[in-house]
Amino acid sequence: RATKEVVLAFRAAAHVSDEEDKVFKYSISDPQAYHELLVVALKHLPEVLAHHLPVKEKAGGKVTFSTDSKKFRNLSPLLKSHLTSVLHLLAHLSDPNTIRMTLTNVLPLLPYVLSFKKIIRDLTKAVTGVWSESSSTEATRIAAFLVLRRLVVIGDAGIREAVLKTSYQGLIKGSRNTTVHTIQGINLMKNSAAELWGIDSTIGYTTGFTFIRQLAIHLRGSITNKSKDSYKTVYNWQYVHSLDFWSRVVASHCQSLAEAEKGAASPLRPLIYPIVQVTLGAMRLIPTSTYFPLRFHLIRSLLRISLSTGTYIPLGSALYEVLNSAEMRKPPKASTLKPLDFSVAFRAPKTYLRTRVYQDGVGEQVIELLSEFFVLWAKSVAFPELALPLVVLLKRWLKETGKNSKTPNNNAKLTSQMILLVQKVDANIRFVEEKRAKVDFAPNNRSEVENFLKETEWQKTPLGAFVVGQRKIREEKQKLMEEARKEDEKKREEEKAERMAKDGEDFDDEDEASGDEDESEDEEMEVDGVSDEEDSE
Repeated sequence: RATKEVVLAFRAAAHVSDEEDKVFKYSISDPQAYHELLVVALKHLPEVLAHHLPVKEKAGGKVTFSTDSKKFRNLSPLLKSHLTSVLHLLAHLSDPNTIRMTLTNVLPLLPYVLSFKKIIRDLTKAVTGVWSESSSTEATRIAAFLVLRRLVVIGDAGIREAVLKTSYQGLIKGSRNTTVHTIQGINLMKNSAAELWGIDSTIGYTTGFTFIRQLAIHLRGSITNKSKDSYKTVYNWQYVHSLDFWSRVVASHCQSLAEAEKGAASPLRPLIYPIVQVTLGAMRLIPTSTYFPLRFHLIRSLLRISLSTGTYIPLGSALYEVLNSAEMRKPPKASTLKPLDFSVAFRAPKTYLRTRVYQDGVGEQVIELLSEFFVLWAKSVAFPELALPLVVLLKRWLKETGKNSKTPNNNAKLTSQMILLVQKVDANIRFVEEKRAKVDFAPNNRSEVENFLKETEWQKTPLGAFVVGQRKIREEKQKLMEEARKEDEKKREEEKAERMAKDGEDFDDEDEASGDEDESEDEEMEVDGVSDEEDSE
């Protein structure tokens, strides 16, 4: 009886902000009473259910409790009513702490509602909405993810598939707007969603294959459709984040070492080939310098796959195409533009093209990605044969664009960085050749080939030591840039507040000096116009 009254009171609290004049048994007007009621309903109702209907969890995450008992039949209507109120409350909450408390206390209720398909469907959509909302805090996103993960763990095949599909749709929707402010939240979504796909790899494979096939269809449509804007179905943030997400899925659940320990390949491993093919196709859809940033994003995704799964992906040619473009071979124009932030850009503005700042930025990206590509195979017995063709091309590029060539690019910084990289790769080739000369097995001895330099840490190779140093330099640079960005934002906010305060003072002075109401109204409109313009800036 007491539980029923709490559920009724909680329903009134959940609808307290509704504009419609619905009549409830209880009405809540005191904020303190409202807060205490939320705490009682959200925290103590799960305890009541656990007392009357204890849940047993088996190995593998399956849960059982007595569904045939009289207690369950009596409590089911209350449970449905309570969760309906929770869903309504989630749709109207804005306080992060209250949202997190609500989601946290939904977790223990999930075993009791697995048979209520409509509630599960609505709950999944509501929780995914919180998880994918760009304004949600990190703690709130994590609380929402834990609800989704719990549903996948304890749910049947139908629930698992529904949660995976809904979470993927939420990820795509939430990644449309990518800025320095939202990128961390998007990465959190991609990493957490990737974990969901590994809980049931069989269902993960079928749903993953369906979504990757959709990406392939979009790519094929962009290639065959000759309209002016057909490429936009592929060249957008949602498509880029989607490919990056699938790279994280296979990288997380198809790791070579984990598969070797289990003695079996992951059911998700067959997804590697279509992901790589679609990513390579998207990369070369429009091979112009405007979309070099997008190419770099996709190359990073493929490097992640290579690193975790041990799959060789030929990325050297894709990077050399950038290096051999007119953007990088011709002398750049001087510019006062700020360096382009490649982490939150998939295309370069026209003002950046053929400028020194863009050429320097692209050059840094190429050097970094070439280094990361080479170092993946720095311990491979085949490293000399793998690296030599690309090294020959890089040396030719240095010769053709150097200061003594007919067409120098006049970028000493880029040239010096490339010379250093080539020297380190050459040193690693010699290192591997020296070690290889001492072995006594043939190339067809697969086990010995895979164990070549197994005891040597990759950081101890000539190329590995170089890459470690470069990573530290980039981390320090990124840290300084982030601090400078935060300082600039703080300064802009202070200046904006000062301008708004000054505009308000000016308006008050004019309002006092004028006795005409129409004039003061005009002044207010002008002030609002200035304020709106400042906000848009």
